[in-house]
Amino acid sequence: MVQRLIFICFLFFSVLVNNWAQSVFYNNLADSALVLTKKHVIYDPSYYSIDYPNGDIPEGRGVCTDVIIRAYRMFNIDLQKLVHIDMKSNFQVYPKKWGLITTDKNIDHRRVPNLMTYFSRHGDELEISIKSEDYTPGDIVCWNLGGAVTHIGIVSNIKSIDKSRYMIIHNIGSGQVLEDCLFKYDIIGHYRFSVD
Repeated sequence: MVQRLIFICFLFFSVLVNNWAQSVFYNNLADSALVLTKKHVIYDPSYYSIDYPNGDIPEGRGVCTDVIIRAYRMFNIDLQKLVHIDMKSNFQVYPKKWGLITTDKNIDHRRVPNLMTYFSRHGDELEISIKSEDYTPGDIVCWNLGGAVTHIGIVSNIKSIDKSRYMIIHNIGSGQVLEDCLFKYDIIGHYRFSVD
């Protein structure tokens, strides 16, 4: 009986420690994305040939996906490599919007639908809701801007002026910015991703 109680206490403590560590990671991820807003970036959807792994387009350039990629890279998490490896082994489950018949390590990780697929396969796919409290710092949110135009951003740990929701770090054309836009567009994806 005592051993069972000790074991249950150990499990409970382990869950608490793990949840705390995850919370710290996601808050740090939100902080790293916020740092990106201090850098001047021109919105540039151009195709670039980049190094692999850990490739990046020229500094001072980027799109919405580059905010996500660069924030994770601050924790040595290389989404270029992770997405490429997963796509190479599971190409059939990824969107076929671009007419590709194989992977392209230069661009695959820079496409919102591919990141959505990757996060849903390897992270936590969270409920899409209209309740602001469901979106916490470090969460990844994807939107449909209309038609086939998709967008992605990171939930910050800074509240809106009315304190009712967290603001978003993203690049929708004006560079990497912090903006109160969580419910401005149609949410199509909500994820939490870390590498254990």
